[in-house]
Amino acid sequence: TTLSHISHTSPSTASPSTMRNGRRIKRPLRRPILSSASRNSTALETIFLIGLVIAVFIAFWLYQLVSILVSSSVSGPEPVVSLPGVPSPGGLLQQQQQQQGQVGQSQAVISAGGLRGKVASSLTGGGFKHYLDIALDLASLEPSEALATMEQNDPFQTNYFDNLLLQKETLLKRTLTIDEIKDIFPCPRLDERITLPDARVEQKAKDFRDGKDGTFLFFQHLRKAGGTNFCSLAEKNLPQKAQPHYYCMPDMGWSGNKNAGYLHSWSNEEIITRMAKQGFRIAGNEWENFAVSRHFDLPAVFATSFRKPLDRALSQFRFECIEDRGCQIKDVHKWWDRRMDLWNVYTKTFADPPVGARNQFKESEHSKQRREMMATAIDTLSKFHIVLSMEWLAYAAPQVKSILGFNDVSALTTRVRPHITQAKRDDGQEHNSLGSASIKKASWDPKEYLDAAQYKKMSEDLALDEILTEVARRMFLERLVCEDLGGGVPI
Repeated sequence: TTLSHISHTSPSTASPSTMRNGRRIKRPLRRPILSSASRNSTALETIFLIGLVIAVFIAFWLYQLVSILVSSSVSGPEPVVSLPGVPSPGGLLQQQQQQQGQVGQSQAVISAGGLRGKVASSLTGGGFKHYLDIALDLASLEPSEALATMEQNDPFQTNYFDNLLLQKETLLKRTLTIDEIKDIFPCPRLDERITLPDARVEQKAKDFRDGKDGTFLFFQHLRKAGGTNFCSLAEKNLPQKAQPHYYCMPDMGWSGNKNAGYLHSWSNEEIITRMAKQGFRIAGNEWENFAVSRHFDLPAVFATSFRKPLDRALSQFRFECIEDRGCQIKDVHKWWDRRMDLWNVYTKTFADPPVGARNQFKESEHSKQRREMMATAIDTLSKFHIVLSMEWLAYAAPQVKSILGFNDVSALTTRVRPHITQAKRDDGQEHNSLGSASIKKASWDPKEYLDAAQYKKMSEDLALDEILTEVARRMFLERLVCEDLGGGVPI
């Protein structure tokens, strides 16, 4: 019976079974616990694999991002040297805002006493040495390193100002007010001013303003840096008989119409005697260095005007060669190779180094000589009563009025181009109504005009001048906004 039952059982319905001790034991069709565990294990493995893929993707993305950031910070074209005590451009605005309260308190004390630079400097050592040290450190570097460091750090905080100034002038379509200027560049604390201690001799400026006999304005004319504007400024404010006949340069007549702007070649005694005899009240020195050992002994107030060095060099090439004013070279590469006299011309002008100084502009073994030249040039510049920036001439009126006593300052916003009939430019920039934005519009952009190799070469040949120019621009800004230096007044 049992066998018969088994044989007739349908395979599809029979349960698996086994015999144990003569008894048949049925095995279950499924093992529910193991089956459930198997399903859970499969799900976990799937989740784990998906998570692993995501984790690998994120790790790879982070690795790429870090690689890019590290590469951009350490593998630039030139090494960047850290300068002690120099805030980063990004942190400059925050630093200025923090200083506002301290600056206001210091200015209130100074203004209440009617103090000017020299008296104010007795309250503090000033920041001249701090910025001098920065400039000397930069000068000791190779030109490429110095330029890269300045671009990265903006140690004199002038490029930050210039960029914001351009943006605001362009947006507003006008020059800024003094309050708007101070929003960008508030008067620094006394111990952070390159203009303190004030090395200028105020009595000489006062004697000139008072019209004292024998006093005159000594203008160190840096070619294509706003010098002709300054001469026109003098023409509008001095009697005609007090003006030399040829672009404010009296030695044209002294030399029998052979030379003009070569005052280094004349002794102090000759300059004083001839200026007094002819009643001239301005003397321009364009083609020779400032004689640092003796020119400050003249009975004069001293002024000069800077321009961004590469812009100035390209403007001279355009003015002399492209517009056919005595130069036949149309290739800027050939022209620059022949004009080694223009390499770091600002630094040579105000340092008055021995002949052959250009051989020391590069190479590490000449770093000491570069430091010495820069130290002399900055010391000389600090004694000039007026240091202007061509890009910011539209904001120079307060200094010109208070130091020189000139009332007609219209020449500061009028583009003056010597020998204009030889090659008239129709660029719509005869009147500067946009300040630095107007100057930029009228100038050739070196990055657009020059190829990359020539831009690099000319920039490095002017590296010392780039440093000195930023020093000059900071001097101008401090004197523009700081009340104890005659600034902070409506423009």
